[in-house]
Amino acid sequence: MKTSTIVRAVEAALIAAAVAGTSPAALADIKDYKFELVDQSVQAGPDKVITVKLVNTKNGKPVPDAVIFASRLDMAPDGMQEMAIKVTPMPGTEPGTYRFKATFDMAGRWQLSLGAKVQGESGTVENKLVITAQK
Repeated sequence: MKTSTIVRAVEAALIAAAVAGTSPAALADIKDYKFELVDQSVQAGPDKVITVKLVNTKNGKPVPDAVIFASRLDMAPDGMQEMAIKVTPMPGTEPGTYRFKATFDMAGRWQLSLGAKVQGESGTVENKLVITAQK
C-alpha cells in the first residue's frame, strides 16, 4: 500500500512539473509580429538592396528563421499598382533581418508587400511597407 501512495505522489509531481514548465511562447499571437524597414529610402537604379527586420512587438526582439513566402514590390502608393518589379530574396546579414534585391526603374514611393510564417506560430504575418526610391 505504501508503494502505491509513493507512486501516485511521484506521478502527481511529474504532471505538475510538466504543466508548470509549459512554454509561455505558446501564448503569442501572430498579430504580435511585424516587419520594419531598416532604411526608408534607396537610390533609383539596378540591383538595390532592401533590408527589413521581423520583430516581436511584445518584446522588441528580432525573429529569425521566418519563412518568407510572398513578396511583391509595386508603386501602389503613387496610384500605379500595375507597375510591379521583380524582387529577389537574399540572405540576411544578422538574425531577424531579411534582404531583397530589386531594380527600381523610377523614383517614387514603392510598396513592399510581405507574407511570412513564423516558426511555432499559426497564421501569417502580412505587412505592406512603403520605401522611397530617390533619383
